[in-house]
Amino acid sequence: MTIPSDAIAVPDVVRELAGDGLVTPAWRNELGGLTFRVEPFGANPLEAQDATRRAYFVKWSPRTDRALAEDVDLADEAARMRWAAPYTPVPQVLEVGADENAEWLATVAIEARSAVDPRWLAEPETAARAIGAGLRALHDALPVDECPWTWSIEDRIAGAEARAAAGLPSDGWSAEARARVADAPDHDRLVVCHGDACAPNTLLADDGSWAAHVDLGSLGVADRWADLAIATYSLGWNFGAGYEHLVYEAYGIEEDPDRVAYYRILWDLG
Repeated sequence: MTIPSDAIAVPDVVRELAGDGLVTPAWRNELGGLTFRVEPFGANPLEAQDATRRAYFVKWSPRTDRALAEDVDLADEAARMRWAAPYTPVPQVLEVGADENAEWLATVAIEARSAVDPRWLAEPETAARAIGAGLRALHDALPVDECPWTWSIEDRIAGAEARAAAGLPSDGWSAEARARVADAPDHDRLVVCHGDACAPNTLLADDGSWAAHVDLGSLGVADRWADLAIATYSLGWNFGAGYEHLVYEAYGIEEDPDRVAYYRILWDLG
């Protein structure tokens, strides 16, 4: 994901949901999806559901062939957030919808900053610790036996096979890669994983503590190292080298290099 720096055309449905609110582009993903922040002013269509009149985000995803092949499903993401909400801090769902051209999801803004906000990019040690503490809190809070979704190795390999068959970009789905991911490590501890525990999806409060998680579209049961491997992987992309140990310390675990290596390979292929 990137923060848009060029002019962005606001889709009509986002304008309708925003009413008189101020619309600001927040994120753009590699599939053409856009996320907008809306600051409500005067009357707005979501006011009845958001009595506090806080800002909210509208995620918009076009119905492209690639998005469909990648199983982008904002209604499914909304269902995951609603399921998780009684147990852990996640955005409140306001509305989810779709038409023949796109899907959209509106959620109440959480008063916290992404771990890759400039504030926390300047304090990478604080961000890394919050990411680790947040993952531990998430994994401890969500009930595995009640979770209706999985993020299993088998499901992820099947998804990678399907994407490769469709000719979608990957980092090398080859016979060699198949052999590497076929040799999976035993589970350490099954938890309900975030599914995309990259640094931007952890929010920090102003005091530097973990506040919430966002973007739970892949949430499901898996080994905890599936999340830990990617949370630490993403530190290098966002902060540079030298901070992974802080995630493990805050989580309360020793690094497991073999599991980390395996789940990073699986991530790259997926």
